[in-house]
Amino acid sequence: MSSRSQTARRAARSPVPRGRRSAARRRRRIAGVLFALAIGGLVLSPLFDRAVEEITLPLRHEDVIRQQARDKGLDPALIAAVIYAESRFVKGRTSAAGAQGLMQITPDTAKGIAKRSGGTHFVLEDLDTPQVNIAYGSYLLRELLDRYDGDVAAALAAYNAGPGKADEWGGSQLRVQDIPYPETRHYVQKVIDARREYRGRYASELGL
Repeated sequence: MSSRSQTARRAARSPVPRGRRSAARRRRRIAGVLFALAIGGLVLSPLFDRAVEEITLPLRHEDVIRQQARDKGLDPALIAAVIYAESRFVKGRTSAAGAQGLMQITPDTAKGIAKRSGGTHFVLEDLDTPQVNIAYGSYLLRELLDRYDGDVAAALAAYNAGPGKADEWGGSQLRVQDIPYPETRHYVQKVIDARREYRGRYASELGL
């Protein structure tokens, strides 16, 4: 037998190098996972879409939001959007400035709201309760909207940076792009965008 034939037979019998086998197995596994995801997506797409929606734009305590919107003449989607921007509906958050709860109300602001609204039994720990926190935040939103003739951008700027700054920046004539603080400008735009999303995605849950 010629040396050339012997070389060809040895090559035919030689196993595929380990690195190539591993790469081939990885490609097959990846293809299998992708196929499973594709099939699962066809079967479970409504559930999958809902799960993604809950992660990217969560909604909790919609019954409280609807109640406060009715009581205070607010857009429930605006309340939800403020909660989203302040805490993403995560209970128990406290900022470096001491703001607490879903709508990030400071103790001093809460005490003022309790006094103006006729509350007599407010304690600081109440801010951890969604019902109380959303009620106080909604009360503050209503006050700020009244102060700025219903101008949402000005009310949100005041909610974030204080009424003094919102007055300084133009009050009820304030435009989002004119807010000089990048943090507040981003906050106001974020709430406005989220409000639109909540109206579109959660119309029935929010009673719209």
